[in-house]
Amino acid sequence: MPKSVLAAYGLDEKSLKVEAFGSGLINNTWKVITAGNEYILQKVNHAVFKEPEHIANNIRLIGSFLRSHHPHYRFIGPVANQDGSEMIHVNGQGYFRMFPFVKGSHSKDVVETPGQAYEAAAQFGRFTKLLHGFDINKLKLTIPFFHDLTLRYQQFLKALEKGNKDRIHESDAIIGRLIAKADIVTEYNSIKSNPKFKLRVTHHDTKISNVLFDKNGKGICVIDLDTVMPGYFISDVGDMMRTYLSHVSEEETEFERIEVRDEFYKAIVEGYYTEMKDELTSAEKKYFFYAGAFMIYMQAIRFLTDYLNDDVYYGAKYPKHNLMRAKNQLILLERLLSKEEQLRAIVDLS
Repeated sequence: MPKSVLAAYGLDEKSLKVEAFGSGLINNTWKVITAGNEYILQKVNHAVFKEPEHIANNIRLIGSFLRSHHPHYRFIGPVANQDGSEMIHVNGQGYFRMFPFVKGSHSKDVVETPGQAYEAAAQFGRFTKLLHGFDINKLKLTIPFFHDLTLRYQQFLKALEKGNKDRIHESDAIIGRLIAKADIVTEYNSIKSNPKFKLRVTHHDTKISNVLFDKNGKGICVIDLDTVMPGYFISDVGDMMRTYLSHVSEEETEFERIEVRDEFYKAIVEGYYTEMKDELTSAEKKYFFYAGAFMIYMQAIRFLTDYLNDDVYYGAKYPKHNLMRAKNQLILLERLLSKEEQLRAIVDLS
């Protein structure tokens, strides 16, 4: 970390402690401890976020709206540096920003109980609900087409045409299983043209680590707003299902361990619904189950697309890494779809 970053915030590196913090894979994060305060310092991944200023714009506008309309909400906004900026650029080093550390709070890397899933879902739902009335046209796209399944499927088909021929041949079975489920893409295209589906302020990265909890395990607020953009509710609900339903992650290669836990599904839907019940249209309320299929399917084809393109996007820590990730997500999807009837039956959305 450049010394000039700390100096920009009026901090003397000799009188503080800096330590690596969190388990995020995109941005570099540190905890900065001074005599009287604690902060979270991040370096924004410029390779992922091509226009870091767009992040600062969105967070500034959302923070202003929440402070004006919902001052009781615990919004964790960035700290202004000595020049009054909320993000600084260091030549040759990148973009940095600092947030206050919320004392008494903690986050989780893995969801362990249905109660945690419920609290997280409620917090993400509350975030979107409180931003009702915010002009989404003012939001910049920090990652264009991030959850556009139409585009992701087109990229998948292009990889089948122009990708690594040996890998395509090797992946023939999984390719066939994914193409057989392309009705998920057709349904998404219908959603985009349906006026009863609304674009709202959507978080787009609803893993459990993006929620702060208090000492009693209750949700405080959501954090990491870099991917906040206009979107459909299925993005947030679907990403929770993708990351909460099974006790193992997308990295698991012992596929028999992948499962869909009914009680976690129920917790996600009920937690989100308790905040968004009056916001969602009757048409949208029918798509909670689809949300999970939508997001898991999209991640499966993204992993396989990258594998067929020689791992140019996600990279690979071992041979066939992205192929194994794709198989993992496909199995999770198939196990979700096999339980559709019982999962729809356990949640009353009346």
